[in-house]
Amino acid sequence: MRRAFISPSKYVQGENELLNLGYFISAYGKSALLISHPDDVARVRESLDKTIEQFSVKVIEGAFEGECTQAEIDRLSQLAKESQCACIVGLGGGKALDTAKSVAKGQPLIIIPTIASTDAPTSHSSVIYTKEGNFESYAYHASPSLVLIDTTVIAKAPVRFLVAGMGDSLSTYFEARASSSAFANVNAGLPMGFREGKAPPAKATKTALGLAELCYETLLEEGYKAKVACELNTVTPALENIIETNILLSGLGFESGGLAAAHAIHNGLTVLEGTHKFYHGEKVAFGTIVQLVLENAPLDELDEVIDFCLLVGLPVCLEDIGVTQYTQNELYEVAKKACLPEESIHSMPFPVTPESVVAAILSADKIGRDAKGI
Repeated sequence: MRRAFISPSKYVQGENELLNLGYFISAYGKSALLISHPDDVARVRESLDKTIEQFSVKVIEGAFEGECTQAEIDRLSQLAKESQCACIVGLGGGKALDTAKSVAKGQPLIIIPTIASTDAPTSHSSVIYTKEGNFESYAYHASPSLVLIDTTVIAKAPVRFLVAGMGDSLSTYFEARASSSAFANVNAGLPMGFREGKAPPAKATKTALGLAELCYETLLEEGYKAKVACELNTVTPALENIIETNILLSGLGFESGGLAAAHAIHNGLTVLEGTHKFYHGEKVAFGTIVQLVLENAPLDELDEVIDFCLLVGLPVCLEDIGVTQYTQNELYEVAKKACLPEESIHSMPFPVTPESVVAAILSADKIGRDAKGI
């Protein structure tokens, strides 16, 4: 059996860690292209200026326009070439980081998330959109050379981002467990530069499954304490642990452990307009509950997940993700999208149909509402 595991070359996390960016740039050369929205640069300007001066490096600001399009990738690639940059630095949210991955094309790449709302920073994948913001394709690259986390910056971000990251992380263990049981393929086996076609299949390693389980255990132990710290804009051991969980443990767990029903159900829920104002991880949290119902998980496990969601403020029912009214036909459209042939729901260890997904959504919604007493 072919197994695969993938990860960044280095992960560094700590308070005021952005002050060391110049040191890491200097390991590759004297200049870097910074791919970041001007608003995100403004948030960290003081630290950025200090590290540039201290380590005598040059940073060319690419003024990322906000959407990861092929045109923006081409523009920034040309700028990197003209400026003879030794490395690429992506700083900010997911779209800036995805653009940086696409521009690097195997060059040294430093990824600096300014929020801990998803596990994408550690991955070797990016999502390409049209200029109108519509999905175009997935692309796979070399893994980042370095993921650099400044916990001081993340502690000052709105707490909802951190909680959404916990929602994304919540699915990691359950999806990896299901994928492993089904002997499903994992993204870790996809080669650099892969965008379409058939890649050699690869299964999860025991390492990935162990990290996914640790991800879940850490959420239960540290999640609420980390939320409190973030509300106070302070860095505590619990916040450090949850930032690592949201970004590193969940990132390694999903990419090398596999996705299953929770993320596919998230994708299906996007057909409902009410969900559009909610973050990825918030919808994934409810998708995790739906997956547990779909696989008829033990009641104590289902209760544990719902209790955690209620404790930290994650959705447990449709109303919590903006769906206050719906028809059976609308839920069937959700389920059909979740069950598209290319979706990860088919990594569950049993056949899944749109009808079974509708039943699981309705049951999960009722269980969640009962837990809230509504």
